[in-house]
Amino acid sequence: MTTLVPHARFLTHRLVMFTLRQPAFVVIMLVQPMIWLLLFGQLFKRVVELPGFATGSYIDFLTPGVVIMTVLFSSGWAGMAFIDDMDRGVMDRMLSSPVSRGAMMLASVLNQAVSIVVQGVVVVLVGLALGAEFSGGIAGVLVMLLAAVLLGASFSCLSNGMALIVRTGESLIGFSTMLTLPLSFLSSAMMAREVAPDWIQTVSSYNPVDWAVVAARQALSADPDWSAVFVRLGGLLAVAVVAGFVATRAFRSYQRSL
Repeated sequence: MTTLVPHARFLTHRLVMFTLRQPAFVVIMLVQPMIWLLLFGQLFKRVVELPGFATGSYIDFLTPGVVIMTVLFSSGWAGMAFIDDMDRGVMDRMLSSPVSRGAMMLASVLNQAVSIVVQGVVVVLVGLALGAEFSGGIAGVLVMLLAAVLLGASFSCLSNGMALIVRTGESLIGFSTMLTLPLSFLSSAMMAREVAPDWIQTVSSYNPVDWAVVAARQALSADPDWSAVFVRLGGLLAVAVVAGFVATRAFRSYQRSL
């Protein structure tokens, strides 16, 4: 534990500096959410006339969903940094050193958190420019970003753990796509749960992606149900802790395969 914090701080700085040297990755990850906001926001703007939507503006409804979906897709690629380290021999050198395995996982999560906050703020600003109104104000936006970071922590850990097991970018991309797409559409990120089929409503209640979306929307609403927000944030935290523990143990699988 005494080495976790200093090691995590050093490794996080390394990853953040690497990201700053390649900012195109963060920009590229914003292309898809811009398409969702600009195109889907216009294409489905009249869908709010259906029963079940608590807002008269689809942009208001869609923006927090896009923030969470952006997190989901970007964190699903977190393991690519591990694979790059494997290919360059950096991973083997770090594992032969006294560096904390937990610090390596935590640094990846913290690096993703920085990107998540930047991407989330950009999406919110674009949403505001398109006419979105968030009654929850800055406090609501901060809660939404917290939900996004917790969700991103879970999927970053899963991505890292899978990277340690499969050790190829192609396999990791396949795993990420297989996981993120169904979870996105089995949530209320783009459509109100009430208008979905019953089985999707049932599945979404157990979907961490939906927990993050609901917590974000509640926090941004005029009269938030804070009990619902805190329950879902607690669930996201629990999932992140479990995912981090499981993913850290994947280092053993990687070392045994050498």
